[in-house]
Amino acid sequence: MTGRASLARSQPATPVRAAGIRDWDAEADVVIVGYGVAGAAAAIGAADDGADVLLVERTGGWGGAASLAGGFIYLGGGTALQKACGFDDTPEEMHKFLTAALGPGTDEAKLAIYADRSVEHFGWLVECGVPFRSVFFDKPAWEPHGDEGLMYSGGENAYPFADIARPAPRGHLPQMTGKRTGVRGGGYMLMLPLSRMVARHGAAVRYDTSFQRLAVADDGRVAGVIARALGELVAIRARRGVVLAGGSFAYNAGMIARHVPVLSGRPGSAIEQHDGQGIRAAQALGADVAHLDACEVAVLADPGLMIRGIVVNGRGERVINEDTYPGRIGHALLTRHDGLGFVLADEEAIEAAAADRDPAAVIVPRPAWAGEELDELEVLMGVPAGALAATVSLYNRHAMRRNDPVQHKADRWVRPLSAPYGVYDLRGRMAGFPLGGLRTDVDGAVLNVDGEPIPGLFAAGRTTAGIAAGGYASGASLGDGSFFGRRAGRAAANAAG
Repeated sequence: MTGRASLARSQPATPVRAAGIRDWDAEADVVIVGYGVAGAAAAIGAADDGADVLLVERTGGWGGAASLAGGFIYLGGGTALQKACGFDDTPEEMHKFLTAALGPGTDEAKLAIYADRSVEHFGWLVECGVPFRSVFFDKPAWEPHGDEGLMYSGGENAYPFADIARPAPRGHLPQMTGKRTGVRGGGYMLMLPLSRMVARHGAAVRYDTSFQRLAVADDGRVAGVIARALGELVAIRARRGVVLAGGSFAYNAGMIARHVPVLSGRPGSAIEQHDGQGIRAAQALGADVAHLDACEVAVLADPGLMIRGIVVNGRGERVINEDTYPGRIGHALLTRHDGLGFVLADEEAIEAAAADRDPAAVIVPRPAWAGEELDELEVLMGVPAGALAATVSLYNRHAMRRNDPVQHKADRWVRPLSAPYGVYDLRGRMAGFPLGGLRTDVDGAVLNVDGEPIPGLFAAGRTTAGIAAGGYASGASLGDGSFFGRRAGRAAANAAG
């Protein structure tokens, strides 16, 4: 879902004393806030360890943002799907890539365990009934055109990462039929079997119940949650632990303005229930946070077109190697170039991109301007006179030798551009979501500002600062949400009540 919600004010987040609650409306060993991918994984993990589980979901059904996502799950290290598609990978190479691509400031402990146990997590997803088709998709795109199961989703085979770690595709996509991204795509086909597994484990769910605050015992232990259902406040007791998994703060306009203002006023790649309430409620208990200023930025453009042309800023200068993960292009344009960007392509590039495009694509990109003369295009684009012409001249000089020493685009995508040209305007075509959140350990325990766990409180998914600290790769959210959500559920189930 896109579009920025306008929230006049946040809900109160200060905790309430559990001792002051005379009657609890419901109770369970583990109470989980949010029924997206992190909440579902937490419920299964907690139930596997013998806990009685209750999920509190704000909407009328399961899925959250995960069910509307394209569906990549970032996994590697030598999964069965990678091997079936003919790719060798190791946890060490995966770890090297993640360290380079998702930092600086990544949580080393999380990266290490995520890479080391990624193969096992893929197996767990398969055991939960998540289907994967053993076919590799090799065209430049945001996601496969059909139900192919594996794709490069983070720029692993592009500069600079291809020089840092041995490239391997790690975007694992659940198989689907009747694909409709945002309705019934890979994210839906991930959540459907997980929801069935949650039901088989006997977890209870309270829908249309919006989390408000935490209830805390006099000894500091989190004892439950306060929520609102049908206009009434309800108190739900957690005998062992609470897991916060209600998403990011993408639709809390105040938090966006304070922490990641480059996203202010832009479409949010999330759902409007991502209001940051879980983060705020934990902060009210002294919880620490990390990377609240970090974000992912999707540039709404055809990757097959960008890779065959050049991406320039408002001064007509190239900004990045166009064969990288498209999210890096959007992030660079928004955070370093004031959101000003254009794609310049020629007729051959445009035709080749069209031939590679998903035949079911509803939106076909059309140039904002077209022409034979670069100086005329410079005027239309508003770039300094001669700047774009100089950029194209430099690019073409090296492209004659199939080389790009300026931005290091892979040789296979480099060739001289010639008139007539088409220019695609990227201004206003960027959407994103924040990556930061609560600081947790590898078992999902929420840490206070002194680095100590807050008793009885756990979190997972976009409510937390996960494996992505600034950079991103498609699948990192569903990957670390399901991986650490499962661990958080198990840790909560085994917490002392």
